[in-house]
Amino acid sequence: MNNVILIGRLTKDPEVRENVTRFSVAVDRKFKRDGEPTVDFFNCVVFGKTADFVAKYFFKGKQIALTGRIENDSYTNKEGRKITTTVIKCDSVEFVGPKEDRPEPAPDDGFIAVPDGVQEELPFMV
Repeated sequence: MNNVILIGRLTKDPEVRENVTRFSVAVDRKFKRDGEPTVDFFNCVVFGKTADFVAKYFFKGKQIALTGRIENDSYTNKEGRKITTTVIKCDSVEFVGPKEDRPEPAPDDGFIAVPDGVQEELPFMV
């Protein structure tokens, strides 16, 4: 049986490409030893509606709980070497911890804000 349950924080904003969302999660280790890492990093991928959900509501630093399975993927790089990667393919994701609002994106109305003091330098502004 191949089941994974992780609770951690996103290390950066999710990357979205054609109904596929990729992200990485930092997960604290339960036991800590001197000289060893205290956090593990896992690359994750989600598809379909779950991918849209992650892209819309999760961002760098946001805590996440996920279930899925571990899969090994391989490809040949530009130098002709076979590269094997391990990825968590997520079946479900959930919010964890306190509710945090995602920062509001700037409105995309085609205009940019003019900084204070610039009006005097522009010939068309009164």
